[in-house]
Amino acid sequence: MIDGNSMPWYVAGLHFECIQCGRCCSGPVEGYIWVTKPEIEFIAEFLKMTKGELRRKYLRRVSLRTTIIEHRTTKDCIFLQNIEGERRCIIYPVRPSQCRTWPFWSDNISRPDAWNKAAEKCPGINRGKIYTCEEIEKIKRNKKWWQDTGQTKGSIKK
Repeated sequence: MIDGNSMPWYVAGLHFECIQCGRCCSGPVEGYIWVTKPEIEFIAEFLKMTKGELRRKYLRRVSLRTTIIEHRTTKDCIFLQNIEGERRCIIYPVRPSQCRTWPFWSDNISRPDAWNKAAEKCPGINRGKIYTCEEIEKIKRNKKWWQDTGQTKGSIKK
């Protein structure tokens, strides 16, 4: 975080361009895709199912939090699916904030070597648009994405 006394190592900005390869959504190791109650509501509405159905079919509790399940063998997010020969997120318009903030996660931007380690998995890191330090900080803080997009229940289109 930027404070008056110190600047982060990425003060000059970082390059990132999503090439929609799906690697940020895939294994090989298990992880967590955290979702909040409002995000669960948006996903359920988008998939035209009840929150209970969504929870039973696609979510699991881990302590006090909820995560999207992953494919048993690949460890890919359950919502990353092959569509017309390409891997796509089937809930992209309502994807959780964790997905929206990739690759600007605290762990990834903690040090230059952590950023470059993330780039080994994500070919969009270190290419394309430059995000300013201020833009990165805003992305990191945007936990309630639906407020910035004007999304309300009933307004989300596929």
